[in-house]
Amino acid sequence: MPQDRRFNRVKPSGSLSRAAKIIVDPKSPVIGCNVVDYSAGGACLEVTPRMPLPQRFELLYAGSKKKCRVVWVNGPRLGVSF
Repeated sequence: MPQDRRFNRVKPSGSLSRAAKIIVDPKSPVIGCNVVDYSAGGACLEVTPRMPLPQRFELLYAGSKKKCRVVWVNGPRLGVSF
């Protein structure tokens, strides 16, 4: 039985950069992160070293900027919706 998924996944491949940047506010330095999984509706990010982040921020990844809302946090990984 196929698994029902809420979003279609677009996983990064070897040819895509997995590095991304979190922009909390224009006056603050950007925070580096890695994209673990990416879909049309959200992403799983890994931030190391682990640090507190606001519930809303912008993600700069693969030449596009997305407004994000944190949905879950598990250690250095967090899930965001766009």
